[in-house]
Amino acid sequence: MNIRDYTSIADIVSIANASSGFLSIVMITTGNFILAAQLMLIAVIFDAMDGWVARKLNRKDEIGFGKNVDSLADIISFGVAPGMFLYILSISSGISYLSIIVALLIVVCGILRLSRFNVITDSSDDKFMGLPIPSTALILGSFYLSGFFNAGLALIIMVVVSLFMISTVKYPKFRGIKTLIVGSILIITTLLPQNILSYIAYFPAKLLFVIMLLYLLIVPVIDLYIKFFRSGPNVR
Repeated sequence: MNIRDYTSIADIVSIANASSGFLSIVMITTGNFILAAQLMLIAVIFDAMDGWVARKLNRKDEIGFGKNVDSLADIISFGVAPGMFLYILSISSGISYLSIIVALLIVVCGILRLSRFNVITDSSDDKFMGLPIPSTALILGSFYLSGFFNAGLALIIMVVVSLFMISTVKYPKFRGIKTLIVGSILIITTLLPQNILSYIAYFPAKLLFVIMLLYLLIVPVIDLYIKFFRSGPNVR
């Protein structure tokens, strides 16, 4: 059958996600890290939009074509792009071998995270098993644009992010048009020129970075609390 018979508007949005990720990689190779980080964040907007568009159009994806397009786009934008971004920046900061390992870890854990998601996904579930993969771009991109980026700290953070992607921690889903609009506005404001009113341009990135760190760390802390203090055996 013709490829048009499989493709929907939601898939075009997913391709826009992949295109943003690819262009981010191109910018990394040219040394334009600000634009590379911004393109990774733009990819997050497209990733959020494709699911919303599919739900609004009541798309029926019995053969899983859309799911595969979405996952392939995600691994480019949220696996390869962040991995390359962190690797090149770390190399320029004098960190070599460790950066290769962490960059590869992002990609490998991203592949495993997406593969598990495709196998056990349930649209009625209100939680993700494991940290959603767009978090790699949200955390790394906002960290770089925040104005206080540190390559060594970024390596540590991204190891934690990678491991939580393949964990069994249940992260809440944030869906709906209001969440999409608020998140998109916050991301778009990070695109402000940093050489003009830089204190305004840096603030959205700092806020996004803090929000994502809280999402990353608070959820597993609550999960551990529930497991060991609420559902654990009574100690007499």
